[in-house]
Amino acid sequence: MALSLAIIILFGLILNKAFDHVSLPGLLGMLILGVAIGPYGFDVMSQELLQVSPDLRKIALIIILIRAGLGLKKETLKKIGVPAVKMSFIPGLMEGFTILFVANYLLDISLIEAGILAFIIAAVSPAVIVPQMLNLIDRGKGAAKGIPTLVLAGASIDDIVAITLFSTFLGFYGGQSVNLTWKLLNIPISIILGVAIGVVVALFLIYLFKKYHMRDTKKVLLILSVAIFLDVSKEALEGIISIASLLGVMTIGFVIMEKYKEVGQRLAAKFNKIWVFAELLLFVLIGAEVNIEVALQSGLVGLVIIAVGLLARSIGVLISLINTNLEWKERLFCVIAYLPKATVQAAVGAVPLAAGVESGELILALAVLSIVVTSPLGALGIKLTGERWLADGEN
Repeated sequence: MALSLAIIILFGLILNKAFDHVSLPGLLGMLILGVAIGPYGFDVMSQELLQVSPDLRKIALIIILIRAGLGLKKETLKKIGVPAVKMSFIPGLMEGFTILFVANYLLDISLIEAGILAFIIAAVSPAVIVPQMLNLIDRGKGAAKGIPTLVLAGASIDDIVAITLFSTFLGFYGGQSVNLTWKLLNIPISIILGVAIGVVVALFLIYLFKKYHMRDTKKVLLILSVAIFLDVSKEALEGIISIASLLGVMTIGFVIMEKYKEVGQRLAAKFNKIWVFAELLLFVLIGAEVNIEVALQSGLVGLVIIAVGLLARSIGVLISLINTNLEWKERLFCVIAYLPKATVQAAVGAVPLAAGVESGELILALAVLSIVVTSPLGALGIKLTGERWLADGEN
């Protein structure tokens, strides 16, 4: 495993720099490296590392979400409040239900199987979106109108909706007695619980930081450990009650910055340094999950389904931004920023197959294809349009 980590760090840094040098997102180089050295490429990544890959990817995502919380401002959140709520639900639901009906027709699968497929694909990728929005926030791009924060906030909830509906359709397929009303009601409850727990945890951590002197490095480790516990608690309580743990993780960072700004600024700098390594792990390990051969199995029909779904999502984004003060190029930036898929698709794409869903192989192929197509195009689109279409301003 040590050799695999050395390969990831060395070649990941090289490719990250090389892609940045030609004005391409560095994460594309890391994704390509993951595909190349992963089990579906040259297979040089150790099995031990692949076995712990889900946990490492989760920790890396938690790190960037804490950093995202530390980068949010209350004034900006107030400014983008209503559009952010709309962005959380409308685009994902429009994409999901569009794919449901299109896949049912084109693939000749049942509506329930199409629903499972639809809400795997419908989830956007925090792993791709959050780092790039943070980069724009740090440089003040679109800051006057809070555009990167709008995308960041909306995307963090978008996944909750998609995963809830995916698990609902999977329950229907398994013949479970699923209370749809309770499932839908669970979405706002999980969001409220996630935020509330995040606030309580953050206030407790601030109390500890003020009462006991400790180095910033220890503060970072304490925050990270507590955030991991929060995410694990969500899994332990699954089936009883749902908690938007990743939203709670982001809330921890936000409250610390609001209530203890001096420490919050130092912690943000520390998390930026940790992210250098975590980013390499996250994107290389996501790339290692991609089986190009499986993706190609869905063929042209798969591309059509994904394209139609993205069109519906894009219309949903534009609907969400009605009555805002955004110019058309800024609205189109939000459309592009909402395209990338990776995190959820890599995590749950194979779940239907393992659960015995008849079209499980096809669902997996389309999930992988959605990563292959949207992750690089979305990341590239965010970088190019963010630079050109978002106005400079104070961060």
